[in-house]
Amino acid sequence: IFFCHTLPTLLFTCHSLLTLTLVAKDSKIFEVPSEVCLRNLKTLSITNSRLVGDSLNRLISNCHVLEDLTFYQCFVANAREINIQIPSLKSLYLDFFLPIEGLNYVVVINAPNLVYFRYDSIIVEGYSLSNMKSLEKAEMCISFYSSNYETSATHLFQGICNVRSLRLNIHEVIHLTSGFPIFHNLIEFDFYGSETWFVEFLHCAPNLKTLTILLEGVAGARWNINVPSCLSFRLKKIEISDYVIDMIEIVRYLLDNSMVLEELIIRMKAINATPGIKACNQLLPLLKSSKKCQIVIL
Repeated sequence: IFFCHTLPTLLFTCHSLLTLTLVAKDSKIFEVPSEVCLRNLKTLSITNSRLVGDSLNRLISNCHVLEDLTFYQCFVANAREINIQIPSLKSLYLDFFLPIEGLNYVVVINAPNLVYFRYDSIIVEGYSLSNMKSLEKAEMCISFYSSNYETSATHLFQGICNVRSLRLNIHEVIHLTSGFPIFHNLIEFDFYGSETWFVEFLHCAPNLKTLTILLEGVAGARWNINVPSCLSFRLKKIEISDYVIDMIEIVRYLLDNSMVLEELIIRMKAINATPGIKACNQLLPLLKSSKKCQIVIL
């Protein structure tokens, strides 16, 4: 449904409805009536809407068998808490635009059967994520308005630490304090962000097998960071995208310390031949600790 005016009240008490997709024109306010009962709704997707906290929570709490929930490019206002407690939920995608003055609320998620979670937003004041032991894949694109919210970000990561596959896009550095979780089940990690932080994060992923990285900035300094155990004993495949010659030190570090690595894929950023040839001449002579490792340059 594409809407630009008030939605009919009967829509929110339709017991036969299984799938509901709402797309607002010009980011209209999405109002939920006082009486809501969507007892058989399995899939709910709302796009480009302005959501009021109480109205949003009223809608979520009255979808008792929901399995797929998506809020895409939505604006949240007047919220103290976003409360998502749905035992049947399997997939959750939250993409929120938030006013800077409206970050002081808590995201509460209790979804024991959740398998997939995607979160694109500025970090807010607090997170309470519980019963997420079924979570297999998470995709996170997060940014910070203030460094005071690092603790909140840590709580967010604590809630998803059971994932087997994590895609993370993060433009700031979270200090990995003693409260940061260990991702024991993580075997696939796709990272975009700071070069130093991602190597520090590897210490929190002892069983990682596949690593994909795209670095937003490279200092080009020589590496002397303690070696994460996953590099020594677990990591089988590494893929680096948008490679430039300034990344040579991190490649050297990875090859020096990846004892069981089988494949290193380098995807070149250069679009003409000369930088590509220079990079190949730079990469191919590097020594490898793993005798099985093959370097593939694309």
